[in-house]
Amino acid sequence: MANPAPTPDDGTFADRRAYPRVPVALPAFLQADGERHQVQIVDLSAGGAKVRCPAGLPTGTAVVLDCGTLGRPGVVRWQNDGLMGLCFDAELDARDLAALTDRSNALASWRKDRE
Repeated sequence: MANPAPTPDDGTFADRRAYPRVPVALPAFLQADGERHQVQIVDLSAGGAKVRCPAGLPTGTAVVLDCGTLGRPGVVRWQNDGLMGLCFDAELDARDLAALTDRSNALASWRKDRE
């Protein structure tokens, strides 16, 4: 039986990351090949994102990650068990990254208050 594809979380890619990852929980859309898929951003960095995505998109597929205030073109780098790694065509600046992190924290607080 073949070994499953490595993911960035299993340590295999840890040394190769150029940017620190920030855990987030943001709803978003992923546009690819004329289709729009509802996704959840799981972590984010200046160079890319990890998203929970039900669609199977091949590595190398051009995509646009749309999170309301963010519309960032990129490419699929890996996919495994419903998670997908995206590499942005251009880096997020520190302000955009901080704003998205703050938005994720605000959503988490709002959800907690409603429980």
